[in-house]
Amino acid sequence: MNEIYIEGKSFDKVDSTEDPLIGGEYENCTFIDCNLSNSNLSDIRFVECEFNGCNLSLAKLTNTALRSVKFRNCKMLGLQFERCVELGLSISFDHCNLSQSSFYRTKLKKTNFKETQLHEADFTESDLSNSVFDRCDLMGAHFENTMLEKVDFRTSFNYSIDPAINRIRKARFSLFGVPGLLDKYDIDIDQSGL
Repeated sequence: MNEIYIEGKSFDKVDSTEDPLIGGEYENCTFIDCNLSNSNLSDIRFVECEFNGCNLSLAKLTNTALRSVKFRNCKMLGLQFERCVELGLSISFDHCNLSQSSFYRTKLKKTNFKETQLHEADFTESDLSNSVFDRCDLMGAHFENTMLEKVDFRTSFNYSIDPAINRIRKARFSLFGVPGLLDKYDIDIDQSGL
């Protein structure tokens, strides 16, 4: 099958159950209110694309290229970003739900997560250096052998990060977030005096 190349097109309310995306490369395209849940996005290249208000939950991302791709107000449950093409992976998230998604061993340096829900997301062995988690809910998110150097967590909440098994040098936390660094000690920290 021949691959297609699409540039600068807007896809509005596409439903992949009725009209699946064709394999190939999409550059400078915008996807608005599309239902791409459970769709097969494998081997597709997205370059400088934006997804707004889309549902991509449980989409297959095997060998999917995401280069300078922005996701806004998207539902993205259970995605496995470690299956994406590593070379050139560059993504940002704004008001998204990435709960139960996996970033296992994924290189996500300088990634912006803004007001995003990341319940039970897996960041095991990923590299998040210089990333920003701005007002994100990280309840149950898993960090183990994760590179968190210079990551900004100051406005985020509900995280539990063990400094003994993660690299957190020069990471930034608020005083209210410090209990999330001490969870493993099962101590009670009274924040009423703060």
